[in-house]
Amino acid sequence: MLFAAPQLKDALDFAQSKFETSKPFVIFPSPQGALVSQEIIESLAKQEHVIIFCGHYEGIDERFIEKYVDLEISIGDCVLTGGEIPAMLIVDAMSRLVPGVVGKNKAVIEDSFYRGMLDNPNYTRPFSWEGLDVPEILLSGNEKEISKWRRNEAVNRTLTRRPDLISRASIREYISDGVNLAVIVEYENENLSGLNDMCKAYDLARPFLIAKTRELREAFKSSYPEAKVLGQIEKLYENFNDNVLVVKVFREPRKNSLHSLEVKRRCLEHKGKILFVFSENESRLEELNIEGLLCYIYSEKINVPLNVMIGITLDRLLGKR
Repeated sequence: MLFAAPQLKDALDFAQSKFETSKPFVIFPSPQGALVSQEIIESLAKQEHVIIFCGHYEGIDERFIEKYVDLEISIGDCVLTGGEIPAMLIVDAMSRLVPGVVGKNKAVIEDSFYRGMLDNPNYTRPFSWEGLDVPEILLSGNEKEISKWRRNEAVNRTLTRRPDLISRASIREYISDGVNLAVIVEYENENLSGLNDMCKAYDLARPFLIAKTRELREAFKSSYPEAKVLGQIEKLYENFNDNVLVVKVFREPRKNSLHSLEVKRRCLEHKGKILFVFSENESRLEELNIEGLLCYIYSEKINVPLNVMIGITLDRLLGKR
């Protein structure tokens, strides 16, 4: 039993006649569709008009889907009698993103999946119930420490319950102790253009540039006034305490190097500052006698400018939605 294409087209034409402006975005809930996600919901919420076709029993004629449906969506690996319940889910999830539907926009931002991470645990009165107490930090009134606790709990929940989310999560705001970037340079390099802007975009501290010669250091101080220019890699560690996670980034795999997704997970687990180290001459990174993680970005040798490499790395490791 199927809905026939001609009648579906009549229904679509009638619905479209109600819209005076742009073409509506047509959705069909289907087990064959893309699994619904927060990213899909956010994309739908930005459409001016959305039409949802609900099938029943075997669904609708495939020819209508091919010609008029923009996106098929699945709510999971199960079979329902019709598309009405998935349609309700889609509408409800979209509605939460409309300003004013949820009282505080901050509540939407902090919910599970909005940044790709799970939410932290939540508590209310009474403070003690059946032998279980609200964590004392939440009663302290120290908003800074409470925010830090919430971020840490969100990280712990995501890592233990849904580690699969890490690949697409935006984790920068969950790294509370700061992220730095250092670049070892051996000559005046045009491929560092945009370095300061990238650091600002990902909320990184001032970048470090490490150059051996005095001439290079003077040139970089002039070209990159916001960077901190050093002469030796050893000087870099005077800016950190012992609790810093060093990540040396390579274009392609090296011995003992880790996939960027594994490095991203370890950055979330680390309680302290994080330092990403790059070099145009990657053999210099291998020679550095410093403990840390080795990270590779590509599975094969690919030559890209250093500034592109840095931008891709920051996006993969920190995420920026």
